[in-house]
Amino acid sequence: MKVKRLPEDFRVEEMTTAVASDRGRHTLYRLSKRGIGTIEAVDSICRRWNLPRGRASHGGLKDRHAETVQYLTILDGPNRPIAEPNLKLEPLGKVPRAYGPADFSGNRFEVAIRDLTPAAAEEASRRLEAAGRDGVPNYFDDQRFGSVGFSGEFIAHAWLLGDYEKALRLALAEPNPFDRPDTKARKAALRDHWGDWPAAKAALDRSSERSIVTYLVDHPTDHAGAFARLKRDLRSLYFSAFQSWLWNLILAGWIERNTRPEQRATVELKVGALPFPVGLDPEQRALIEGVDLPLPSSRTSPPDGPLGEIAAEALAAFGLTWGGMRVKKLKDVFFSKGTRKPLIPLGDVAATIEDDELHRGRRIVRLAFTLPRGAYATMLVKRITEVAEAGA
Repeated sequence: MKVKRLPEDFRVEEMTTAVASDRGRHTLYRLSKRGIGTIEAVDSICRRWNLPRGRASHGGLKDRHAETVQYLTILDGPNRPIAEPNLKLEPLGKVPRAYGPADFSGNRFEVAIRDLTPAAAEEASRRLEAAGRDGVPNYFDDQRFGSVGFSGEFIAHAWLLGDYEKALRLALAEPNPFDRPDTKARKAALRDHWGDWPAAKAALDRSSERSIVTYLVDHPTDHAGAFARLKRDLRSLYFSAFQSWLWNLILAGWIERNTRPEQRATVELKVGALPFPVGLDPEQRALIEGVDLPLPSSRTSPPDGPLGEIAAEALAAFGLTWGGMRVKKLKDVFFSKGTRKPLIPLGDVAATIEDDELHRGRRIVRLAFTLPRGAYATMLVKRITEVAEAGA
């Protein structure tokens, strides 16, 4: 079984609600990319046009290991395209304000699961039907936790505990499985010379890390100030990753509370294992999805009753409370507030089984479906590929 064997095996396109015209200061673009993340793509565009990064705005982050289409705006952006091997940018016209999450309703997906035996392909179809009955947990998936390195520690967790040096070290020097060779070299140099900032500066080439180390040469103990000099997009990702994992744990506790042990299958994510419901009674499904779960943040009131107990226990495991979910010392980063549905509202799901042209005698299952903004298609894929039906 193979998922994302080719970039085109995982396609996603934003369903935008933005309408371009010939008025407004923000130029709207359609960005098509493959093999590159959203932040990297937008940074590349801004460098090419020598524009401040703050003039660009997008609605969501799209997987680097996929073919993706999304939309973005640039304040007073050029009315011309960009065509590169890994990205294509097309100007669509003008809009009156910057593009953001509110400007798309969801995403349309096409996913191919390859190298299946005929029996396995039929089993995948049955599991898709079971997923429709039991529901698919609306967990944040591994893409959300790309900033977590080999240690498994969250940068934002260290920050919330007041260990600003550890947060900085995790952000700058923690090895990560997705590091490119040049990044690996810079991180190794930082680990070798951590605290000896003149030596660390001498060991680094011209880079964003070097500019931060230059600050530390003059302010050797101001780790919080150095951290604040990281790109805001990155710092926001660090805190959203931790908040997302805490929310996952709250949902996991909610599923465990409302199911029997034999109705739970465990799926491994990058940062931990989570339960998926299987073989639910209609009443159980209704109970699980009957309440939206809040994102942990001091900006909102904590849940009460059994859900509040689950949330308090999840945060306590990290030495935190709901009221402690507040970002100190950073004025431009905060925890999101709001709620998230426990189960993914699947829309327009279709599946076909075909011969796999890459693997003789094997089958490919092609899925097409839509998901609301913020839901992860890979959760549906995990439900189909990793969770057996109840009683199987």
